[in-house]
Amino acid sequence: MFALPVLAALIQVTLPQGPHTTITPLTPAELPPALTARVLAAAPDLTITGAERKEREDRIYFDVSGHRPDGAEIELDVQQINGDFDIVEIQRDLTFDDMPAPVRALTESALGQNRPVRIIESVQKDGLVIFELFAAGQPAEPSAEVSFENGEARLLTERWPH
Repeated sequence: MFALPVLAALIQVTLPQGPHTTITPLTPAELPPALTARVLAAAPDLTITGAERKEREDRIYFDVSGHRPDGAEIELDVQQINGDFDIVEIQRDLTFDDMPAPVRALTESALGQNRPVRIIESVQKDGLVIFELFAAGQPAEPSAEVSFENGEARLLTERWPH
């Protein structure tokens, strides 16, 4: 498929550049009402603070960001499909030490001393977790991605579609 087992991760890793994405910033008031309802049904305590509409590869996404009462910031990535809205992942920023041990070990073996400067945990709607690892000086796209499921970490060799 498009993952490498942990033992094969000793190679230097850099994902290929992702597809062109057109980004349109939106205010929370500009979101379609059905989209806002879907987001708040999934995260009822969320205060929506911002949003972006993204188009790439004939797909339309809305990234809806906000914070919970405890101050935790999250982002829900919502794909628009035939006029309906499907939450495909929920994201939050993490520190290196917040990642599960197998993901930390794989990241260290794959990236060596080049620790990521930003880490995003993306929980997919099926429960799979993708860790997006950003290198210094490359804030637009992750330089590596790791999937984590059933205690196993895998280094992705192709960019995750969402």
